[in-house]
Amino acid sequence: MTSRVRWIDFDCADPFTMATFWAEATGMRHDPDNKPGEPECALLSGAEIAEGGMLFQRVPEGKTAKNRVHLDLQPTDRTRDEEIDRLLALGAALVDDQRRPDGTGWAVLADPEGNEFCVERSAAEHSA
Repeated sequence: MTSRVRWIDFDCADPFTMATFWAEATGMRHDPDNKPGEPECALLSGAEIAEGGMLFQRVPEGKTAKNRVHLDLQPTDRTRDEEIDRLLALGAALVDDQRRPDGTGWAVLADPEGNEFCVERSAAEHSA
């Protein structure tokens, strides 16, 4: 037997704000029970909460060090650079730009609470 990843959990100060950022970033949808001020908010990857997704839960301490695990995002309908611009407009911050003049590479961004994630080239850019 194996296990499946049901939730990717984020400790944070403001679960609703973080869920809203990541909903916009990924296209996942808010659980209907999500409300500002709730101690946890979920984003659903499928039709039901049983299918899992991303979970944001309030904790008292802030982020203090680099993530040991992070997400790599690959845009599906735009270029890497267009996606980086979109995420920056949503409130992300550029942490480390590893894009190269030949078009390869990635960028490390941080969400509104400082959790790092990478944006890589789209599938179309990989095949070009």
